[in-house]
Order: sequence, then C-alpha cells, then structure tokens
Amino acid sequence: MQSRVLGWSRSAKRLVVLALDMGLSILATWLAFSLRLDMLHWPVGAQWWVYGLTLVLFVPVFIRFGLYRAIFRYTGQAALVATAKATFVYALILLPLLLWLQQWIWVPRSLGVLQPLIFFLLVGASRTGARFWLIGLGRVDGQSSGRFLIFGAGTAGAQTASAMGIAAPFQLVGFVDDDPTKVGHSVNGVPVFAASSLASLVIDQGVTDILLALPTASRARRKAIIESLRHIPVHIRTLPDWGDLASGRVTIQDFKELDIEDLLGRDPVPPNTDLLARNLAGKVVLVTGAGGSIGSELCRQIVAERPRQLLLLEHSEYNLYSIDQELQRLCTAHSFAVELVPLLGSVTNLGRLHEVCRLYHPQTVYHAAAYKHVPLVESNPKEGIENNVFGTLNMATVAQDHGVESFVLVSTDKAVRPTNVMGASKRMAELVLQALSDRDLQKASTRFSMVRFGNVLGSSGSVVPLFRRQMMAGGPLTVTHADVTRYFMTIPEAAQLVLQAGAMASGGDVFVLDMGEPVKILDLARRMVELSGMQVRDETYPDGDIAIAIIGLRPGEKLYEELLIGDNPTPTAHVRIMKAHEHFLAWPELQMQLQALRNAIEVNDPIAMKAVLRDCVQGYQG
Repeated sequence: MQSRVLGWSRSAKRLVVLALDMGLSILATWLAFSLRLDMLHWPVGAQWWVYGLTLVLFVPVFIRFGLYRAIFRYTGQAALVATAKATFVYALILLPLLLWLQQWIWVPRSLGVLQPLIFFLLVGASRTGARFWLIGLGRVDGQSSGRFLIFGAGTAGAQTASAMGIAAPFQLVGFVDDDPTKVGHSVNGVPVFAASSLASLVIDQGVTDILLALPTASRARRKAIIESLRHIPVHIRTLPDWGDLASGRVTIQDFKELDIEDLLGRDPVPPNTDLLARNLAGKVVLVTGAGGSIGSELCRQIVAERPRQLLLLEHSEYNLYSIDQELQRLCTAHSFAVELVPLLGSVTNLGRLHEVCRLYHPQTVYHAAAYKHVPLVESNPKEGIENNVFGTLNMATVAQDHGVESFVLVSTDKAVRPTNVMGASKRMAELVLQALSDRDLQKASTRFSMVRFGNVLGSSGSVVPLFRRQMMAGGPLTVTHADVTRYFMTIPEAAQLVLQAGAMASGGDVFVLDMGEPVKILDLARRMVELSGMQVRDETYPDGDIAIAIIGLRPGEKLYEELLIGDNPTPTAHVRIMKAHEHFLAWPELQMQLQALRNAIEVNDPIAMKAVLRDCVQGYQG
C-alpha cells in the first residue's frame, strides 16, 4: 500500500493532502463548537457559514507557507514549525472575522482560539502519522543498513537529524559534541556524547558513518576535528547544501565527501571590494581561456562586479557553450545587467585577436588561456610553447595596439626554476610582459601584470578527483614520489585574488599569492583513504582496503614547487598577495630570443626550443 501511494503523481498527492486538511478543518470546527457548548453540536442555519469560512481562510495561508510542497516521509521538526506559523496567521485572520460575524450569526467568541488550536493538533498528528506509516520504505526487513553519529549538537545538527528522517536506511546513534554543556543531554530525545569518547563509541555502537554538522566552524577548527577523527575506522562526510537540507529531501547518500579544503584548514580572507571593482565595474572585460578551470571562475566573479560587457574568448566550442549558458543563468538569477559575448578563437590567431579588440574595445584583459598539463606539454613542446609563449605575446601586443588599460596574466608556481617545458613556457610568458612593460614605461599605456600561484583544487588534472576515482575503483592511489609536495588553493579564492592583484598593478608587476603551507601528496592520499572509513593497505596492514602505489616522477615533474625566484617579496595592500622583484631580459634581447624560438617551432626542433628556454629562463635545465 505504501508503495502504491508513493507511486502517485505529485499533483495527486497534493490534492489528497488538501482534501484531508479540509476534512480536518471541518472536524476541528465541529469539535470547537462541541467543546464550547459542552454537547455534541449540529450546525443550525447560518452557522454553516462558519464551517465554510474556515475552509476559505486556511487553504491560501497553508499554500503560502509551502505546506503542500513538503514530502511527508521526510518531514520533521521544521515542518511542524512551519505548520504552527501558518496556523497562527490563519488564527489572526479568523478571530476578527468571527467577531464581525456575531452581528448576524451567533458564534462563541472562544471559537476563534479553539478551532485553530484543534486544527493545528489534527494537522500535526496527520503529518506525523503519515511519516510513521511510510517509514518501512527505507528499511530492508526492518533492519537498518548502517549506524551514524552527527558531530555537532547545535541547530545544524538537530536540523540534519530532522531532515534525514527515520525513513533513512541508517540509524542515528546520537550526537557528538566537544561542548561540555551539551554532553549528557539530549536533542529531540537523541543523546549527546563527548567527543573524547568517540573511538570507544564507534566500536561499542558499531558506528559506520560520522556526519559533520558544523557549517559555521572555521576551516582551521574543521581541520582539527577531522584530524582527530582520522584514525577512527568510519566514513566521514559533511553537510549537503542548506537548501536541500531544509527542504526535507536529504538522505545519508546526499551528504558530501570531505573536500580537500576541509583538510587544508585555511580560511579565506574577505575580499577588498574596492580592489575587485576597480578594473571591472562598468567596463568591457575580456577573458581568454574563458571555459577553463580558472578562466570560468574568473568569469563568474567578474559578472558579479557588473561590467558593461564580458567577452568570453575560448578555442573549445563545448567549453565556450557551457560557460556562456552558465553565466546567462547566473545573470538572470541575480539580475546582473551584463552583456555576454561568446567568442570562438585561439590566442595563437593574431588576426582574430585584432578583430575582437577592434570590434569590442576591451579595457581589461585577463589572460588565462594556456596549456598547463605538465606531461602533455613535455610530450608536445611545440604546441605548448606556441600557445603559452606566443599566444601571450599576441594578446599582449594586440592589447597595446588597441589601448587596453590593464592586462593580467594568470601564471603558475611551475614558472619558478622550472624542470619542464610547461613551467619554462609560462616563465617565458612572464618575461614577455615584463619586457614589454619596461620598453613602454614612458608611454604609460597598457599596465601589464602577472599573478603566480600553485595548484588549484578541482581544476582539470587535479589530484583530488583522481584519488576519488581510484578509490571508487578499489585502488591503488597513485603517487609519483613519496616526498612530492604541492601548494593548494581553491579555485574561487585564486580567482578572487587574481582580480584584486591585477587592480594593484602599476606595470610589469609579478604578484605571488600566499598559498599557505605545502601539502605532502602521500599524506593527502592517506588522509583521503582513512577519512572514507577505510584503511591503507601496506606492509604494516597487509589486509587493508586501499593500496598506495609510488609510480615515479612523470617527465618534467618536480618534487617541490616554489613561488619565488628571488627572496625579496614585498607586501601589498592585501595580506595574501605579495610582490616579487625578479630579473628579466630587456626587450631587444628578448626579441632576438623569441625569433630564435619561433624559428625552432617552425621546423619543430625540440632541442633548439629547449636551448632557447635554457638561455632565457633562470634555473631551467630541460
């Protein structure tokens, strides 16, 4: 029977619930009359109008409060609170109307209080009854498929438990909290345990999952809590989006895996709004590589600053289509009056770049177009150099020719003493901008700057999604070297800092982002396995779940990344942005090297290409 009811269409379910509530409203009115008169009541004459009035009043109020959008089997405390609010508003309307009707109809004044109160009890009982009637759907032979704890006994934890519902195929064992004032008490009848007792609690109660309900905790605190749970054999997950949680559609499968930012423990710095808007508000902005990891995030943040026009230059048709559609939806949802112009084209096509700038006259350019995958560029040096070096040269010279005010290059920590063609080509791109800025210093035309940072989380080729895919396949997790370390930053934070750094440029600036502490990739792999409730399989634990394999450094890969060539960075107006002072080649000398590099590309001579890179790029030994 339950399965048949759940098979009804959403409209049919709403009509049934509405009809039930109408019946409960009539019952509540009859009970209110009977209690007030101390006898079973039968409506006489115009008293039938009172029954009709209650129906006419409660339906629009309940609809307005969204009571017919809820899903009964997932309703909890939040739904009862919404019902109480709706009934209170309904009572505020009903009481004065009944007092007014007393001019023509005899109606007890207390009916305006009794009827809404009884109606609320009946509606609440119906929702609770329906929930209990449907709970069997989430169980198999009445047995739960797992047992979980919620870390955090605050509002988020209580709402999480309520939204999960007892229909979930997991059993809630209790809450865990490190606040001594909460330990030993209960939340909605569920006990709260001390965080210090977690390890024994997991073993004694057979806990399989821990859900983190700490939405307001700082990232440093989240990291500390996660580290304390690392060696407990349970699967750790975190809250889903608040919208899904509040809607009552959440099951344990909807909870998210831990993001690496939870493991890094670094809180983002609030942006300087003046810096963000300086090169964007009301201007024509061009983003190259607009469909890439960094380019697309730059676009998302740029539209929020309301430029007059945003030009999206991208050589991949699918990526351009995807980011254009996403930005159109974003602008519609937030009423951003930004004209979006999707442009197919490559930065290696000089004619196309001139055409774009001649037609649209951009004032600010963010140059994010680049080939950045180290092994692929190492195997394809011609294409990597052509795109990264000469694509940057093309865009920079076109920007100067058409009077662009600000040009910001998105660079990388791999440009510092590079061991690969990709890094060397990005440093060469930096040298191009430094030399052009120095050559045209007296003209004070285009302000060139570059922003250098490390790995961004979630970008194409990022290690975190790779590790997740490998864990789902049963392993092993592949690490290139036991000692390899990397800097990490979230894509939104990196893009936000790029926008702010570019606004501080005076010309030829090399900005370096504070990436925090470097992360050892082997440790990251171990943490991801352990926080998924599994054990690393190694010599100590040969029966573990997931192995970690050391596969050797890839061509051109470094053990450690650096952010500075020199050792003299100076602070800027932003705490996470530094300014480097590094040697560069004067334009006449660099121009000769660029011609030699172009000649090597034309004959596809990798040895000659690398020889030029060695001459120009400090520390490159490729």
